[in-house]
Amino acid sequence: MELIHAIENRVSVRSFTAEPVSRKDLEELVRRAGLAPSINNSQPWKFVVITKRDLLKEMAAAVSRALGEFPVKDKEDLNHAFLSRIEWYSTFFEDAPAVIALLMKPYISVLEKGADLTHEEIDNMRNRPDMQTAGAAIQNILLSAVDLGLGACWMSAPMIARPALESLLQVEDPYKLITFVAVGKTFGAPARKSKKTLGEIIRFID
Repeated sequence: MELIHAIENRVSVRSFTAEPVSRKDLEELVRRAGLAPSINNSQPWKFVVITKRDLLKEMAAAVSRALGEFPVKDKEDLNHAFLSRIEWYSTFFEDAPAVIALLMKPYISVLEKGADLTHEEIDNMRNRPDMQTAGAAIQNILLSAVDLGLGACWMSAPMIARPALESLLQVEDPYKLITFVAVGKTFGAPARKSKKTLGEIIRFID
């Protein structure tokens, strides 16, 4: 598939058929993710591929519990329908044939060996190179999913339950759970959201 076709046809897919994703395709998605650029070629990632239905349900339940404990200003303003919608957007991954979890360990730059600053301070100054690295890997997965005839959705909402999810996935230091990508055969025709025009997003400095 031409790259431009994958870019132009990628959409966030949240409804999947029950058809499983082959191990070969899941391995190929992760292989391509591992080819993404990373800060100083540190490749600080690992990928956990979850297809076990019971575990996916446990993970979704952990997210639901975390949402139930989430501090809000006035619960009367959050009606049941609104809360249910938030919960669905945070837990629909339990019905996906597969979820790819991205784990990353902190990138320790050479600055930290000589500067009197903490890792967090340097990370902030450099505008989160770890997160920029994560985004590159996830984009490779999303575009590759289109190429392989699959649907996918990048999910940050479940990270509200990160400690519980890390426990369920047996994540060990120095790695941390960063994000999920739900993957499967697309069910139905997901709505394509409008994008800003080139004129709205570009500015030249000549």
